[in-house]
Amino acid sequence: MNTTSNDPIGQAILDYAKNKKPFDIIVSSDICDDDIIPIEVLFRSYKEMPEIEKKAIQLAKGSVLDAGAGTGIHCNELIKNGHSVFAIDSSKGAIDYLKKTGISCEQKRFEEFSSSEKFDTILMMMNGIGIAGTLSNLEKTLLHAKSLLKKGGQILCDSSDVRFLYEDEDGSLWVDLNSEYYGNFRFQMHYKNITGPWFDWLYVDYDNLHKAALKLGFKCSKIMEQDHHYLAQLTLL
Repeated sequence: MNTTSNDPIGQAILDYAKNKKPFDIIVSSDICDDDIIPIEVLFRSYKEMPEIEKKAIQLAKGSVLDAGAGTGIHCNELIKNGHSVFAIDSSKGAIDYLKKTGISCEQKRFEEFSSSEKFDTILMMMNGIGIAGTLSNLEKTLLHAKSLLKKGGQILCDSSDVRFLYEDEDGSLWVDLNSEYYGNFRFQMHYKNITGPWFDWLYVDYDNLHKAALKLGFKCSKIMEQDHHYLAQLTLL
């Protein structure tokens, strides 16, 4: 992957790490208006993290796979807490940065990652379970995660029920009848003059996550919820 041509997140990370000058990442969607990710958010400290992320770090046990590690902010806290951590990310720029900070890592998409080592915890923060892409692919993603876990291992992930985006004032729900699920999104990232490819990303409500997890042999618990955002713990039985 050529970092400068199709890796907007990675280039933003490398630029900010070098010069500390903030420059926003623009997120386009096929459903909503453009949104902004301030680059500083990807470098936030533990104190600046949402309570859901802090709780996930506290619940982590044993060896940890951080899937979609970004700048390694969660990895750093886990290492401080004595965990063995391995990070993966699809962004070459993110991996280049992680290597410079000394974090063990590999550039891989989650579904393509394999390891002879099994993990006690798979961490998927910032709606990391969204890598499933669509609701129909959620079970396949969880099944791959299951293959990477030790017996009794766990997945810690957060997501949001975005049903509220489609609710009218009277509480009725507007949905596209041609869409499989209201939480299936497509996004595209932009940074300066760099535009990445379109990709599928899933926002899954807890009930659907719970249903898929139980089917695959996990115990699934909602640990906490803030507004429409929740933290789930999936423990392999």
